[in-house]
Amino acid sequence: MGVFASTDDPVSTGHEQVVFCQDKQSGLKAIIGIYSTALGPALGGTRFYPYATEEDALADVLDLSRGMAYKNALANLDLGGGKAVIWGDPEQIKSEALLRAYGRFVESLNGRYYTACDVGTYVADMDVIARETRYVTGRSVEHGGAGDSSILTAWGVFQGMRAAAEHVWGSPTLAGRRVGVSGLGKVGKYLTAHLLDDGAEVVATDVNPRALEWARTTHPQVTLVDDTAALVASDIDVYAPCALGGALNDETVPVLRAKVVTGAANNQLAHSGIEKVLADRGILYTPDYVVNSGGVIQVADEIEGFNFERAKLRATRIFDTTRQILQLAEDEGVPPAVAADRLAERRMADVGRLRAIHLR
Repeated sequence: MGVFASTDDPVSTGHEQVVFCQDKQSGLKAIIGIYSTALGPALGGTRFYPYATEEDALADVLDLSRGMAYKNALANLDLGGGKAVIWGDPEQIKSEALLRAYGRFVESLNGRYYTACDVGTYVADMDVIARETRYVTGRSVEHGGAGDSSILTAWGVFQGMRAAAEHVWGSPTLAGRRVGVSGLGKVGKYLTAHLLDDGAEVVATDVNPRALEWARTTHPQVTLVDDTAALVASDIDVYAPCALGGALNDETVPVLRAKVVTGAANNQLAHSGIEKVLADRGILYTPDYVVNSGGVIQVADEIEGFNFERAKLRATRIFDTTRQILQLAEDEGVPPAVAADRLAERRMADVGRLRAIHLR
């Protein structure tokens, strides 16, 4: 089947393994990045996206797989970090043959990498991929899976936001606070409901007219604004980026009026150094890969036989992890993003070294 190429040069990429996959007949072009298996098999979703170039696809998978290693470490999972991208427009080229071809490449890694949903892939896609590989999570309930992982992603973000509220205002609640939600997709919808139930006032925006109509119909008390720029500059206590990455950049951070940033989007910091700008402005940023780990906790639970209540209990502990990171940041005089990285790296090193103790 097609082409299978791999590199395991950690000096050049920092990764254990990067795999390029191609099946010409189905149109599959994919890259699987395994950053670390120090804590166990790498787990991370498959992103299906029409990248402009192969270099863009590679850069994304390298960045995302590294982030998954840190996310899984701080989620207290015995799993390493990996990610995959399928290069192409899912609306144009996604097919059963392509997904099954991809599944065979995943299977060929013999359990070093477990895949799941991400941008452009869905539960139904995981069910198709699973016809060719055992190493799939995020499957439908009908096939013994966890179903929609955005449920616990939103729950975890809410727990992280509660911990941030406690750190800044002294009480673990958003009651009476004005929260700006950018992105009313799968996660943003659930997060909005949790915030309203907690007594928060919600201001929101989305580029999708259908998402805005959902908000008007389902939660008419939500205030809708034209775009993210208007949301960021508005009078909000908490900013929750729940769309694409890079939300915290040189344009948004200087005008941001919120005291807390806690959201579901991946890779919110547009570049290194933004975390210091946030800290200098007195804005508390809870690292995205910490608070949005509820989804990976949910799908990881499938590996041992999915139990929603067990997974939700684990996702609820994101509150405690966020609290620990914020305290560590304060004690060590560093931004929370730096404290989170240190904590993740410590766990990967301390537990990962146990692999050197050989078992017969």
